[in-house]
Amino acid sequence: MDYRTPLVKVRGLGSSRTGTSHWWMQRVTAIALIPLSYWIITFLNLSFHAPYQHIVAWLITPVNTVCIIAWMLATFYHAALGLQVVIEDYVAAEGVKIIAIWSVKLFFGMLALTALVSVFNILFLG
Repeated sequence: MDYRTPLVKVRGLGSSRTGTSHWWMQRVTAIALIPLSYWIITFLNLSFHAPYQHIVAWLITPVNTVCIIAWMLATFYHAALGLQVVIEDYVAAEGVKIIAIWSVKLFFGMLALTALVSVFNILFLG
């Protein structure tokens, strides 16, 4: 039984309003990660085979720095969005669900901050 009025249905108000932006952001970050993954693969290849000075010289290049930072931010945001969907789908208790979603957001926010500080530490301190 649906208790919403026809006017609300026509306006598009309801639970799908926020879910649509969430769905789009997952798709946008997934598409952004496709070309950005080239930089992380190159960075990992350098990390395994090149000396540290060569890695720093590669990372100091502005295009490489921006792409690595963009990859980090997109990856952590995409992962947080994905785990949020899993929690919303499989956790029944509302209180536990809210705490779990906030914990995931805090955890991935801290991971992103740690990764950014690490990159800037390499850039500024060498």
